[in-house]
Amino acid sequence: MRPTHTPAAVPPLPAEWARTATTVVMPTYNEAANLPAMAEALMGLPLEGLRLLVVDDNSPDGTGKVAEGLAEQYNEPGRTRVGVLHRTTKDGLGRAYAAGMARAIEDGAAYVLQMDADGSHPPGKVAEMLGVALATGADVVVGSRYVPGGTLSEAWSPHRRLLSRWANAYASTILGTRVRDITGGFNLWSAAALRTVDLSSVDSAGYSFQVETKYRALRAGFTVVEVPIHFEDRTVGESKMNLSVQLESVAMPWRLRAKAVRDSGRPDRKPAR
Repeated sequence: MRPTHTPAAVPPLPAEWARTATTVVMPTYNEAANLPAMAEALMGLPLEGLRLLVVDDNSPDGTGKVAEGLAEQYNEPGRTRVGVLHRTTKDGLGRAYAAGMARAIEDGAAYVLQMDADGSHPPGKVAEMLGVALATGADVVVGSRYVPGGTLSEAWSPHRRLLSRWANAYASTILGTRVRDITGGFNLWSAAALRTVDLSSVDSAGYSFQVETKYRALRAGFTVVEVPIHFEDRTVGESKMNLSVQLESVAMPWRLRAKAVRDSGRPDRKPAR
């Protein structure tokens, strides 16, 4: 049996904070087996202002229909708790996130949380991340695998652990940031930061979306705070990482660096805050 990770109990947020309009944006492609459990975990959190927006890329396994069923299950008269954004094409995780995050802001979210549907991101950390944002004024809170207290699934092989750490070190070194998990996908954003990042102009189609958006936020002067999480391995379904996504992830930090140099007219030697 795979070891389980039991997080420490987190005190509930003050009632006013718990009512903060917060939307979890969850892109899906063939996640029908995972989505109901994720929705149940999120809807069970003591966060009155929490909403889930599923962004489905026309999954052939019927994930979109599952999402619609969850909307019927959890929505209440005058209160939408689960929404579904159906996209007709599958053109990358980054594009799905951009569409969902833009919709969340249009619908009035004060904070938007990126979260995978495969169970790798812990729902029990959502309230803590929101609390950190509200308590510190941070505009980006990263659920980090690589700050003290952060852990990885026991199912991860040594090769996968090394590759993940290398990817973070590679991107952070090129871009001059101090964010330890710049490639991580469990991120809470203020609406103000997302408007400044300008989701419609983000170039990344795949996983490098995580790097590009954080880097844009840092260069704009927004504060990024990292909190430790336990990152679990998916138990159902397959990873969406392919060769083209990996190549984009390798090239994107250099493209961002080159653009920063062009914009400033000189190399940005000062580490981003």
